Amino acid sequence: MLIIGSHVSFNKDTGIKGSFEEALSYGANTFMFYTGAPQNTIRYPINKALSNEVANLMTENGISIENIVVHAPYIVNLANRTDENKYSFSVAFLKEEVNRCKELGIKYLVIHPGNHVGAGIDTAIINIIAALNTILNNTEETIILLETMSGKGSEVGSNFEELKTIIDGTINKERIGICLDTCHLNDAGYDVSDFDTILDKLDKLALLKYVKCVHINDSKNVLGSKLDRHENIGYGTIGYDKLLKIIYNQRLLTIPKILETPWIDNKPPYKEEIDMIRNKKFKANFKSKI
Repeated sequence: MLIIGSHVSFNKDTGIKGSFEEALSYGANTFMFYTGAPQNTIRYPINKALSNEVANLMTENGISIENIVVHAPYIVNLANRTDENKYSFSVAFLKEEVNRCKELGIKYLVIHPGNHVGAGIDTAIINIIAALNTILNNTEETIILLETMSGKGSEVGSNFEELKTIIDGTINKERIGICLDTCHLNDAGYDVSDFDTILDKLDKLALLKYVKCVHINDSKNVLGSKLDRHENIGYGTIGYDKLLKIIYNQRLLTIPKILETPWIDNKPPYKEEIDMIRNKKFKANFKSKI
């Protein structure tokens, strides 16, 4: 069964129930959300009553909470510890974010590995490993997924070898994984037109088993641009046909696919894009009609 959804909103009043209802309106059977604003670390207590209610609603609608994903805010940085206070805050915040995921019953938390900000890749990887080991040693259950990055600026994780080094250094390997992002892969220089070749590279590095989620995004950029600019499905340099082959690749069919494509005229495009994916038919003019 295809597991397809998108990023959805989350607020303190409606909680995960509101996220679920939004996803359902798009025809999705999975979704991803931030447990607060992605630009800051302000977080409100989890509404347990809403969490319990939505668990029953998901079951009634054939949606497994095992496939729901949380994304950590962008501002958390585990790669640079020049300022020890900021580094310690990032570690402490992510530890609490993992606890929030457990409280919500969420299995996967996606994080950006971080930016070395002049510290260098090798030092950054040491910092990330230390942070992950601290977080995982002091939490339970939720699996942290390292997102593949585009290589913009001083980002860590734009190539598989860097991710392998981080995972190799992580003690609790049962609670670490990878989230592939199609736009980021393209912008980092991985040609996704033959996705099985990319999966073979991951397999050769013993990383394929760690892939637990895929962000499905077209790209505004040419291969290897290192710019990270998402585009709507079929309107970018990757293209609809290539993305469809990735989505339906048998080797990844049982893991959630999440759309993070840009809104159009201040409206989310996810219902139309999910429809295009499910029906395997590209709507060439939907951007002008949404």
